[in-house]
Amino acid sequence: MTKFKELGLNKDIMTSLDDLGFVEPTLIQAKAIPFILKSSKDLIALAQTGTGKTAAFGLPILNQIKAKDKKLQSIILCPTRELALQISQDIATFAKYSKGISVTPVYGGERIDIQIKALRKGTNIVVGTPGRVRDLIKRNILKLQTIKWVVLDEADEMLDMGFKDDLDAILAETPKNRQPLLFSATISRSVHAIAKKYMKDAEEISAGKQNVGADNVSHEYYVVSARDRFESLKRILDFLPGVYGILFCRTRRETQDVADKLKRAGYDTEALHGDVSQNMRTKIMARFKTKHSGLLVATDVAARGIDVTDLSHVINYNLPDKNEGYTHRTGRTGRANKSGIAVSIITPADRRRIRDLENIIGKRFEYKQIPKGEDVYLKQIDSFIEEINKADIKEISKQSYFEAMTKKLNKLHKDDLIKYLIAHKFSGLVNTRSADLNAKTKAFNTKLSDNNGVRLKINVGKNDRFDIKSLFNLFNSNPNLKGLELGEINLMPSFSVFTVEAKDLSRVLKHINGANFRGKRIIIDKDTEGPGRARNYSRNSRGPRKPRGKRVGAGKYKAKKNKRISRSRR
Repeated sequence: MTKFKELGLNKDIMTSLDDLGFVEPTLIQAKAIPFILKSSKDLIALAQTGTGKTAAFGLPILNQIKAKDKKLQSIILCPTRELALQISQDIATFAKYSKGISVTPVYGGERIDIQIKALRKGTNIVVGTPGRVRDLIKRNILKLQTIKWVVLDEADEMLDMGFKDDLDAILAETPKNRQPLLFSATISRSVHAIAKKYMKDAEEISAGKQNVGADNVSHEYYVVSARDRFESLKRILDFLPGVYGILFCRTRRETQDVADKLKRAGYDTEALHGDVSQNMRTKIMARFKTKHSGLLVATDVAARGIDVTDLSHVINYNLPDKNEGYTHRTGRTGRANKSGIAVSIITPADRRRIRDLENIIGKRFEYKQIPKGEDVYLKQIDSFIEEINKADIKEISKQSYFEAMTKKLNKLHKDDLIKYLIAHKFSGLVNTRSADLNAKTKAFNTKLSDNNGVRLKINVGKNDRFDIKSLFNLFNSNPNLKGLELGEINLMPSFSVFTVEAKDLSRVLKHINGANFRGKRIIIDKDTEGPGRARNYSRNSRGPRKPRGKRVGAGKYKAKKNKRISRSRR
């Protein structure tokens, strides 16, 4: 295992890392740090949220900064003020023993005159949001002609938030001999466009596949009616005593509305969205980081840049508009080798998106039932008893009034005392929230997705005009495979992958291997490459159905009332 001391960092930085308890770098740190230290080539780094990107670019830049030269030597651009503050604080911590190095954050929502004053004193590194950085350039306060490194952190999010014009204007001000370092969780077309325009012969490194979910995060979903979403949320939160996490909503209005309702219902929550002032945001985050509030209700934009390593849960009140956003949300938990749980509350109409998300992150979602009122009640009591058992009773036993208190309670039988204690603590939960909030729907058939399913690879694909119908015909035409059920199906250009039950493996290999498809001999073997983009079908399925109606153009249909269109006409 690689150690930080093997990466070539100077002793002052290593002393700071020792203070922080940093011993082994993350994968992106182990790849990026030596590269930036030794090479002047442009760099594109693919790394998920929470993988330690700040140290990956911050440490090698610090290692090469000339502290005596007060000219600006590096600029780091990031999507939000929260992230700008976090990065500047982290770099300042890394530079604790590096004398003379200064870091200045600049971002919107703060008085610009204060930031101008700080810049005029001289600084080595500026960390800022694109809008404020561009404003300072226009005012002729921030001059980039001397920089050696320009970092685009979370480049995909900056582009998603509409900062392309700002980035173009800022990068155009940088010298040609600077080293661009682009860090992103996804390499989208817009990110590629930025890289193509401002980078030359860039080296690409990766700390994992795009949008792949963290190994130590489990994923759960509940299916409810839209009208029961908030009541279901309360039931879930009641079943998770001690939850510490972020609840994601789609809009500012929904975020504030949900937070207000939760507060009125007695939950310790805070709302974080674009209408919250910077001063209030700082106070909210301080309370949240010190766990004085256990649940942060936030929009996607407002939550970007939040760096809390021990969140137990991320809860999706609604799924994000784009599937890629799910990875950004759930990347907030399961950090620093800790486990986390991602919970999604969906309606029956959203169920297909769960399968899409499984294919994107390469992990299975567990279908869960909204807990019954009785289950919540018992869970709360169990948690309360656990807290009691952990309480420190040494001091109270020494108090003079302890004997007087015990005399007052001695007249109560032990069982009655327990009943009084439970009734007083949980009276609000007795005989409440007993309605079944689960939508009338079935979970996805995961029969072939767990331990009793086997993935098989067949040597024909789309290039061979092999499709879903072809696969079912291949099995339906063989009487020895009667009753066999197929699970996931993934059609690729030159091959296909599907899942069968383990008990059917031998007969599938026996009766399909050697069969003929359009003159090509069929070869089937176990697939060892992991899950791909796939869909579940039953054995008798005819594949995905197209919309009913009259075709009015390529891929488009016009609905007709009370008229069934046969499959052959579609």
